[in-house]
Amino acid sequence: MAGDAIDVTLADLHDWHAELRAQFPILTANPHTAYLDSSATAQKPQAVLDAVHHYLTTTNANAGRGTYPWATTTTAQVEATAERIKEHLHDPDPATSTVHLVPGTSAGLRAVATDWLTGWLTDGDEIIVPFADHQANAQPWLEAQQLLARRGIRITVHELPYETASGDYDDVALAAMVTDRTRLVAVTHVHHVYGAHMNVDRIRRAVGPDVVVCLDAAQSVGHMPVSVAGLDVDVLVFSGHKAMALPGVGAVWCRGTRAPAFAPAGWPGSPNTVGAVSLCAALSWLDQAGLDRIDRWTVALGARLTDALHHLDGFEVLGCQASLAATSTVQRRQGIVSFRHHTIDAADLGFILTDHGLLVRADHHCQAGAGERDGSVRVSTHAYTAVDEIDHLIHVLTDLDRGAYR
Repeated sequence: MAGDAIDVTLADLHDWHAELRAQFPILTANPHTAYLDSSATAQKPQAVLDAVHHYLTTTNANAGRGTYPWATTTTAQVEATAERIKEHLHDPDPATSTVHLVPGTSAGLRAVATDWLTGWLTDGDEIIVPFADHQANAQPWLEAQQLLARRGIRITVHELPYETASGDYDDVALAAMVTDRTRLVAVTHVHHVYGAHMNVDRIRRAVGPDVVVCLDAAQSVGHMPVSVAGLDVDVLVFSGHKAMALPGVGAVWCRGTRAPAFAPAGWPGSPNTVGAVSLCAALSWLDQAGLDRIDRWTVALGARLTDALHHLDGFEVLGCQASLAATSTVQRRQGIVSFRHHTIDAADLGFILTDHGLLVRADHHCQAGAGERDGSVRVSTHAYTAVDEIDHLIHVLTDLDRGAYR
């Protein structure tokens, strides 16, 4: 997306964006605050708030237990959410796949690793996992290895290789690692620090037709079109709160063809019924808003920011360096831009930006052990993020680069 294309995209979607932004009460109530932390959690549109209010004031009950109308209506709503998730993910065979609601991506990935993976691996099996992504997609697999070891089953956990220049997965090196004992590869769809679309479609070609691919989709579902058919993954996990639903609900989708169908261990207890209602409403809102347009909007905003940072000597943008300038033809960031100042600590920079009404995240971003050693400032956008908010951020960072605020 070159410079002219960035401006054209933002201009073409201006009216669309304005209509969507007006649907977020927290933003309209705080016009002088720029919320730039949507990768941590997304704000909620009025349609989701209305759905939650309607449910809690009309049919609130437990699901899967009672036979009275409120309970059966709630049960139907939870079941409808599972089917809505399949539809949203473009499930090619919804009659055979499964969806289980979980508290979020971290809990979901842990359940996949410790409840499911440990049930079918055998001694000598191998898995390949990312150690420079979010801890939630690294630690659970090591925990599964430890659980299996206690039962006398030894598995090998290999580190997923990355390309040095782009930060993308090295699918050529990955293909060379796969053996007849490779059972699973865990990958991330969009990197939570670098904003990189990790080109997961290449993973299937690299690992062959039989290896299970588990996808952390925390930063893609709700932010861009996601198709399990197109990606050819076997397990997909995401969080509802990053997709404009309430906190405390997410899902594990499982194809159930290359390995047993996923099922959490133990008695599940009461489901998060209000979370399910909010998630169903959020997915409907996102589909109506147009995930393709949301994707174009956030990518263009990120490109506007990286181009500005590219011209500021005091800053370092993390991730692929070939995609910073407006003239770049390299794949752009998915609305996530992380950067450091050469002399100002990330936490201090975060406080400076907060003083200017710019709400960003400034820390290590929960990266696993092979990730960044130093903290950074992360800016993450969504459909409601305004161009003038990014321009205000650029203005503050430019003044800072010139020596202001010191």
